[in-house]
Amino acid sequence: MAVTEEAAQRIAARLAYLGANGARMVMDGDVHPTAFAALPEDIAGRVRSDPNYYHGRPLLAEDLVATLDKAGVDMAMCWQNPAVLAYGDDEHENYRRLRAANEGIATLARAHPERVTPAGWTDPKALGVELAQRLARECVGEFAMPVVKMNPAQNAYPIDDPMVLAVVDTIVETGAVPAFHFGSDTPYTPASGLERVAERHPDHPVIGVHMGGGGGHFVEAEETYQAARELGLRRPNIFFILSAIRDPHIESALLSYAAAGDPARGNLAAGSDAPYGNMVWNYGGFRALFGAMRSGGYPDPRLEAGSNPMDEATVAGFMGGNLARLIAEADARILAHRGAMSGAA
Repeated sequence: MAVTEEAAQRIAARLAYLGANGARMVMDGDVHPTAFAALPEDIAGRVRSDPNYYHGRPLLAEDLVATLDKAGVDMAMCWQNPAVLAYGDDEHENYRRLRAANEGIATLARAHPERVTPAGWTDPKALGVELAQRLARECVGEFAMPVVKMNPAQNAYPIDDPMVLAVVDTIVETGAVPAFHFGSDTPYTPASGLERVAERHPDHPVIGVHMGGGGGHFVEAEETYQAARELGLRRPNIFFILSAIRDPHIESALLSYAAAGDPARGNLAAGSDAPYGNMVWNYGGFRALFGAMRSGGYPDPRLEAGSNPMDEATVAGFMGGNLARLIAEADARILAHRGAMSGAA
């Protein structure tokens, strides 16, 4: 579908806002807010009765802005919460449910346009390729979403399956950025598969959320962590979000990418994976780590050889500037594609 006038206005407003403020912003690149009314009854009942249940309670949509404020986060890239979305056997019903979840995120962004960047979600296995492509177009053209994600781990399909690549092509055609759950928690997202996705459109960005983490076993995840870091340094169109990833690997990724300079240092961004991660905890940790790295004497050879590559601009990029730039560039492409289509018509 074409980008609607209302969506174009929202995209243009976000582009202007990020252009003016993005380089200085703290952004959370991975947030899953859920309105209480959208919770299935079994989960809603547990949230009401069990104060220790974390899938819904810590980050309901109603609490998002307060959580951002407490964490010192200016804006969050938000997508639907897969833990509260149950698929069935009917592709059209799955499409309806996932569209409604995406619309909920878009509604949240309309209410808080300077705090929430809405990001989409589609699924070629649960919806079938045609409906997954349709939903991806709607996420961009109707819901003003600059990023559209797929989660091979959630629904058990290879990240580089032909059906996935067909949807990736559709997302790229809109100007938006395809994103993936990229973790070591299942066999469906190996680094080799992400590389094949990145090779398909080598001049277009692709996001790997979790950078090989995502809940994998400490020992078994090590190979994916190492491969992800090496892959990202070779493939400059891969952008990683550091959420749900072990802290020593966060440290290694930050140090390696800073030391590598451009374009690598522009391809990482902080994230919390809230509510699966605690946003306040994560951003407190990022700030403490960067403070230690910049203070001198940090025990890593990359910070001891003369100049420290963890300069103020690099840290600002990791904390939000890099993601703000990625989103702004996507917004500009989406509007340019819309203009080209209007001119052709």
